[in-house]
Amino acid sequence: MDIATSRTRLRRLFSQTVEGPSVTMLARLGVTPNQLTILGLLIAGVAAYLMAKGWFLAAGLVLLSSGFFDLLDGALARRTNRATPFGAVLDSVSDRVGEAAVFLGLLIFYQASGDTWAVILSYLALVTSFMVSYARSRAEAVGVTGAVGFAGRAERILILSIALIAGYPVPALSVISALATVTFVHRVYHVWRTTGRSKAAP
Repeated sequence: MDIATSRTRLRRLFSQTVEGPSVTMLARLGVTPNQLTILGLLIAGVAAYLMAKGWFLAAGLVLLSSGFFDLLDGALARRTNRATPFGAVLDSVSDRVGEAAVFLGLLIFYQASGDTWAVILSYLALVTSFMVSYARSRAEAVGVTGAVGFAGRAERILILSIALIAGYPVPALSVISALATVTFVHRVYHVWRTTGRSKAAP
């Protein structure tokens, strides 16, 4: 079983057991997708503050909840027929701001602690994560599906959340940086291969 198949099965399981019932409840409560997006961003900001203070367990739990809300806003928009271009842009921008805040929180903590290597890793995790998102954005701008590779935003948030809860964020930063770099290269290669084939087609 390859990575793509595993992700698809996990995604389907999550949709059936968690996402579907949660979206149904939120729709009944009258919560809008944009409200959910902003709430997820605010929670990510709280997680970033907790990281800057070194309260990793609390930060991990809060960050995990932020990622949960991030997964629901798009599903809620589709369920309630409220998917709009602005909503899509707001969601994308909020994801980038929230992720930047999270890594900044860790960078601030390690800078204050005098841990130069951890500061570097925090910066690398931020940059490589942004390059993954940018590669997807540019791929989709030229008509190519960009959501390929393992280390998407959901996976990065999950890895960091678990590491924070366990109390080992530095190894997670190394893993995120490495996986994000591989995913970035994979996405660029995917665009090259796809567009090359399309040009070669009669």
